[in-house]
Amino acid sequence: MWFPVRSACLGARAVCDRGFVGALLQRPRRREAKVSPFSHSAGRCAQTCQALIYRKHGDPSRVVELEDVPVPQTGEKDVLVKLLASPINPSDINMIQGTYAILPDLPAVGGNEGVAQVLEVGSQVKSLKPGDWVIPRDAGLGTWRTEAVLAEDDVISVPNGIPLLSAATLGVNPCTAFRMLSDFEDLRPGDSVIQNAANSGVGQAVIQIAAARGINTINVIRDRPDFTQLCDRLKAIGASHVIKEESLRRPEMKELFKTCSKPKLALNGVGGKSATELLRHLQVGGSMVTYGGMSKQPVTVPVSALIFKNVKVRGFWVTQWKRDHSHDGRAFRAMVDDLCSLIQKGKLTAPACTEVCLQDYEKALGAALQPFTSSKQVLIM
Repeated sequence: MWFPVRSACLGARAVCDRGFVGALLQRPRRREAKVSPFSHSAGRCAQTCQALIYRKHGDPSRVVELEDVPVPQTGEKDVLVKLLASPINPSDINMIQGTYAILPDLPAVGGNEGVAQVLEVGSQVKSLKPGDWVIPRDAGLGTWRTEAVLAEDDVISVPNGIPLLSAATLGVNPCTAFRMLSDFEDLRPGDSVIQNAANSGVGQAVIQIAAARGINTINVIRDRPDFTQLCDRLKAIGASHVIKEESLRRPEMKELFKTCSKPKLALNGVGGKSATELLRHLQVGGSMVTYGGMSKQPVTVPVSALIFKNVKVRGFWVTQWKRDHSHDGRAFRAMVDDLCSLIQKGKLTAPACTEVCLQDYEKALGAALQPFTSSKQVLIM
């Protein structure tokens, strides 16, 4: 059975069709796309699709181009998929810039996350069928394209009844939030977590997953002109407290802890002074987990926090977690199922997103690079 999906792009009347494979293959090549012999998959090439490709590292606005690339035939253990939507994450930008921990061979298709619809399966594929929705198991698949032939083991199915944007943004930020809330401290209902970058994709997922578990969150964000509106939005999705970074160093924190327990866990996506201030408010024996460094400043740990509070300072990278558990897919499957269950119950929603047609990728990349970005750019194929 097929599950065609339509989504309006940037308010235009035209829609991006994600229907049958026949219509996809008959679509005329767009004039603005260059023709390239490049392909991410092996096989005999019969058709083309559109992809955002970079041939060298650098400024995304200068090195990323929309091109036509070959689509190989589907192998026995492969699936042909139609990409539906793919976000632009900070890690995607860092990969293009050449500053990320893992870099694909060049030329490369951008994008590491997204949701696709299975159009065709190989003769030995057992776990998937046409119409299924799938997300990548790991980074590096190149999701900023309209079609791809992928190995069955490179993707995992998700319910095709969940919202498109929730599915497209499921594989990175919610997984990061889920693991950090599960793997470092034994958090019980009534316990507290403090985090900076609370308005980020990870931060919003932390708020919602923690709320579903009865865990309080103290959410730190930078001051900005729309602070009140952002504060209200975070509280609407379950934030217990929302404070400005400056408040971490003020006496008002003592008042906050009269109604909220000191946090067992601190989640750091910023680094620098912000991370140091999070450490100061941890319980004795608590953990600070660093998953990002948006300030590009080192994490400084006060000696007193180590000696007198015995805090633990850890790091987390969801890509490494996925690779460490790749030999047994049950842990990843269980996590995805738990997250999808929260989505279906309305307890986990996608972060604020701006949908942009693939052809308007330059606008999306430009917006993703802007500071104080509160909306995730999502490419609609």
